[in-house]
Amino acid sequence: MNRYPLWKYLLIAAMLFAALLYTLPNLFGESPAVQVSSARTTAKVDQALQDRALAAVKTVGLTPEDVLFDGNSVKLRFKDTDAQLKAKDAIQAAVGDDFVVALNLLPQTPSWLTKLGGKPMFLGLDLRGGVHFLLEVDMKAAVDKSLEKTAGDIRRDLKDKKIRYGKVERVRDTVEVQMRDAETVDVASPIVRKLLPQLQVLDVKEANDNKIVISFTQPALQQLKSDAVKQNITTLHNRVNELGVAEPIIQQQGEGRIVVELPGIQDTAKAKDILGRTATLEVRMVEDDQSKLTDALNGNVPDGFELMNDRGHDGQNRPILVRKEVELTGDNINGAQAGFDDHNQPAVHIDLDSTGAEIFRQLTHDNVHKRMAMILVEKGKGEVVTAPTINSEIGGGRVQITGAMTVADANDTALLLRAGSLAAPMNIVEERTIGPSLGKENISKGFHSTLWGFLAVSIFMVIYYRVFGIVSTLSLAANLLLLIGGLSILGVTLTLPGIAAIALTLGMAIDSNVLINERVREELRNGMTANMAIVNGYKHALDTILDSNVTTLIAGLALLIFGSGAVRGFAWVHCMGIVTSFISAVFISRGLVNLIYGYRRRLTSLSIGQIWVPDSKKA
Repeated sequence: MNRYPLWKYLLIAAMLFAALLYTLPNLFGESPAVQVSSARTTAKVDQALQDRALAAVKTVGLTPEDVLFDGNSVKLRFKDTDAQLKAKDAIQAAVGDDFVVALNLLPQTPSWLTKLGGKPMFLGLDLRGGVHFLLEVDMKAAVDKSLEKTAGDIRRDLKDKKIRYGKVERVRDTVEVQMRDAETVDVASPIVRKLLPQLQVLDVKEANDNKIVISFTQPALQQLKSDAVKQNITTLHNRVNELGVAEPIIQQQGEGRIVVELPGIQDTAKAKDILGRTATLEVRMVEDDQSKLTDALNGNVPDGFELMNDRGHDGQNRPILVRKEVELTGDNINGAQAGFDDHNQPAVHIDLDSTGAEIFRQLTHDNVHKRMAMILVEKGKGEVVTAPTINSEIGGGRVQITGAMTVADANDTALLLRAGSLAAPMNIVEERTIGPSLGKENISKGFHSTLWGFLAVSIFMVIYYRVFGIVSTLSLAANLLLLIGGLSILGVTLTLPGIAAIALTLGMAIDSNVLINERVREELRNGMTANMAIVNGYKHALDTILDSNVTTLIAGLALLIFGSGAVRGFAWVHCMGIVTSFISAVFISRGLVNLIYGYRRRLTSLSIGQIWVPDSKKA
């Protein structure tokens, strides 16, 4: 009657062992480290970089406790922050500005536990320390960029329709297309309206001034600003991975602001550098007139041109003259993958959207036997990846970039193109650094509050319910173990509100045990035998516990779905705590009671504290 089959005990033991195993990584803490990652696509993170970093720290008399190389960065672990800061300066001097050398914190989890998938819980900014930024998107720059793109689209479309036009230029917040006469305005206006249905198109027909004026409507302007914020958030998510940040928080605040929280980052300057990085592709035409190139080399760069270096297949830089007018940008890229060309040389394969595919087809059709430059723009500086000659029209929306690149070059270039660029620059409105010492203090306070709460509840339960109180305490400890192990497995970010949710979970879990114990007492008062009191007590309490947990879980799920930031962190712990408390109160505690009382042949009483029985005579 009050016996579990062997498989149930094995299941309980397996659950508790797994929870203990995945809770262990949280006990080892973190150690200071220096992380070296690439700042430009031409700077490679490889074994040679690791050797340079090791040599640099050894010159200042330091030996790292561990060296980790994951293909994208080199991480050196040190015993204290003094050695960390000293090593950072030495490594930065050795590797130069082509690499990002940032301070970081690394978990000290043993390798055998890491191989089993064990990892500590991600800690939020308030527990781990780190940097907090409030960034404001430069909406004027976003509008300017969109107007420039609009002007380019109009030029291509009118040229494709063989309509003669004068200058297409930006005038403040509008784009003006100069026309020869009023009749040309009538012909071109419907084409422009069809090309840009979301914008306002105004026809101007005057004696000496015939033009089409394009401007943003208020809804289009609002949509543009919203899209700029979303694109910047996506790009920032891609960028902060270079700092090795676990669970960064990047979210919109208000209309044009973005909150960025990077737990574990100690180097504010490097974090700023990463957040401001951009990388996008530009396609421009090359001027092959040698006289103009000679003039440019002599310091007389013609208007509308830019002198750049082309790294040929032999790896040598050669000067080329490139037009400033951008024919195609990275905004039209759907995807980029590293691969190989027909000659088995590393290459980058780019997939263009429908607009980009048509632009590229028309560009290659009109410029056969001319050269075009594929330029990767990063940190405002352009670098020619390749400048091939156009042999024929290229359609289909798939472009291949080849040049003097290695496999690592191709991978890095593809990664940067996939990550995209910022839609508009951002200004730092607020900057806040939370030191690791403050995070440790918050962890200590949260740990002690949970510990003392657990002890106080346990003492009360043991005094009031005797053996059943001990069972309740053990099931409460199992609940805490399951909760922390589950949080670690799922990689949930723990914040101060999350610690509050753990304390709340303990209170809810003990409520379930109190309800069970009182139901057992009630059965004993009603004259039930000890064995039947256990059976009926757990049976009758189950429905009540289930109902209360389900209703509370619904509220927690609402917080999880609609909340954000610290509220979402609280909701995660709260919802998981409801599940683990139900398992521990109903399943684990019943197993312990069965172990204690289920194998006694003659069970006459239960150690469950004082049982009040009403006076039968008065009744």
